[in-house]
Amino acid sequence: FVCFGDQPSLRYFYLLCQNLAVHRENKILVKQSPMLVVDNNDVTLSCRYSHNLLSKEFRASLYKGVNSDVEVCVVNVNFSYQLQFHSNVGFNCDGNLDNETVTFYLRNLHVNQTDIYFCRIEVMYPPPYLDNEKSNGTIIHVKEKHLCPDQETPKLLWVLIGGAGVLFLYGLVVTVALCIIWKNSKRNRLLQSDYMNMTPRRLGPTRKHYQPYAPARDFAAYSP
Repeated sequence: FVCFGDQPSLRYFYLLCQNLAVHRENKILVKQSPMLVVDNNDVTLSCRYSHNLLSKEFRASLYKGVNSDVEVCVVNVNFSYQLQFHSNVGFNCDGNLDNETVTFYLRNLHVNQTDIYFCRIEVMYPPPYLDNEKSNGTIIHVKEKHLCPDQETPKLLWVLIGGAGVLFLYGLVVTVALCIIWKNSKRNRLLQSDYMNMTPRRLGPTRKHYQPYAPARDFAAYSP
């Protein structure tokens, strides 16, 4: 038994430091980017741990909120099974990992999902159980999309071109239909005229011509 100058307070302080050192050895440190700005609704968040994850069975997760209230994405890693990430409702998550890093891919983020996100790791096997100290987290800022005038002008131009094309096509169809109707009407009139000209006619005069009647005069009756 070693005594520290017969001062119990120093001995107690030494034991406390030993307990803290053991506690620190059972904690994994994690490094995250302090802030990520999202322009296209997709973001990649890497969680780098001070622990080799090779040949370990562990659970890696991503939490949202100051108090880590919402579990966004989680993966349970057992190297005898296929890696599969699971997303919480409202999130689209996938990921990848290597010896010391777990990478989360968040897709289709919305403006109201801007918040602080924390990485967490829990090593289940081999013993002892290990988890990480809470990091400072990563603020993910999802920008709202605003259409610039330069982007709106081509769309408006294409709309006008499309409308003009539809009107042109409509006018062309109507013109062709009217031409077909006019030609059919003209052909019908010609057929009717030819039918009338082919009607048989009577031979000879259609009316009898009568000579005017004048009584014959007896000129002998007037002779002396």
